[in-house]
Amino acid sequence: MARIRRTFTREFKVQAVKLVTEQGYSFAEAARQLGVRDHQIRTWKKSPDAELSAAVSGGAHPAALDAELHRLRADNKRLLVERDILKKAMAFFARESP
Repeated sequence: MARIRRTFTREFKVQAVKLVTEQGYSFAEAARQLGVRDHQIRTWKKSPDAELSAAVSGGAHPAALDAELHRLRADNKRLLVERDILKKAMAFFARESP
């Protein structure tokens, strides 16, 4: 006899992942409580789905994270350039003083 494959809504998956990530349940505890297998919740947590990924990362949107990462990398690059300029200026003035 063929088994019927169950399907779960996106909201169900998000709530299942939040049980583990935000409320501190283990995968086994959350699975028992929801009536699913623990490997399903692990798979949902690793899912590239944007909504599930947001649940795993604490609600931050991937686009917002990308924008912040881009801004931080630009700031880092600018600060490194400023540091290098100051190092060169310090070496220049150290050579000229008697």
